[in-house]
Amino acid sequence: MSGKKVAVIMGADGDLPVMKPCITMLKNFGIEYEVRIISAHRTPYEAENFAKNAESNNFGAIIAAAGKAAHLAGVLAAYTILPVIAVPIKASALEGLDALLSMVQMPTGIPVATVAIDGAANAALLAVQILALGNGELSGKLKQYKTDMANDVRKKDAEISAKLDELLK
Repeated sequence: MSGKKVAVIMGADGDLPVMKPCITMLKNFGIEYEVRIISAHRTPYEAENFAKNAESNNFGAIIAAAGKAAHLAGVLAAYTILPVIAVPIKASALEGLDALLSMVQMPTGIPVATVAIDGAANAALLAVQILALGNGELSGKLKQYKTDMANDVRKKDAEISAKLDELLK
């Protein structure tokens, strides 16, 4: 599908297992993406350069995953007008709460949307929703996705009802 790309930026290579559902979701929607490892603390100039050039490089949203101090999303957001979606990673003794708080407590003027700890699939879905604005094809795919989810729940509801009836006899 032509259109804007999504950047998936991880603070470390160890974040990849958590971010696989994000990448899979983007693939399933036909969204072009680029995966990078950029550290807000170890490679701050690369973070600045990537964010400053993201819009001209045809990105429509940035997903930033990091754990612990988790400044990556905020640093990227400081250098771009693109929406930045943060994924706090459970990478410390604080089970990701430290990363979550770092991401949601951004100062006025530097917004960062934040999903649940290890919530990579929702980060991708939020990026897809953003890109679907003004894109009828992508909007249709999202509507079908939600319809399919609802149908799956209805099917499971019917199955559990049938199993309970059988068990209670």
